[in-house]
Amino acid sequence: MVAYRRDEIISITDLARNLSTTLNSIIDYSKDKLAISKNNKIEAVIIPVDEYERMVEAYEEIENIEIAKIIEERKNSKTITFEELLKQKGINKNDL
Repeated sequence: MVAYRRDEIISITDLARNLSTTLNSIIDYSKDKLAISKNNKIEAVIIPVDEYERMVEAYEEIENIEIAKIIEERKNSKTITFEELLKQKGINKNDL
């Protein structure tokens, strides 16, 4: 779980009242992130766009690594043709 400092948490009401100033604190990097709270519960986080883009790229890279691992694991496994699978399951290709 991510920890937030007191100055990184802003209520939705304060955000609405001070949107421009609050957004500028993210844009000029005076704050790394802002957690938006509603009814004393953190509901969203605002981060700089370049940080968000780095996070998305990292996530996509992790997904690609996981896919590559699955492909490598399955590379040497026994495979059957679609027709063999249908025959095993007792399905006629014309019924599809």
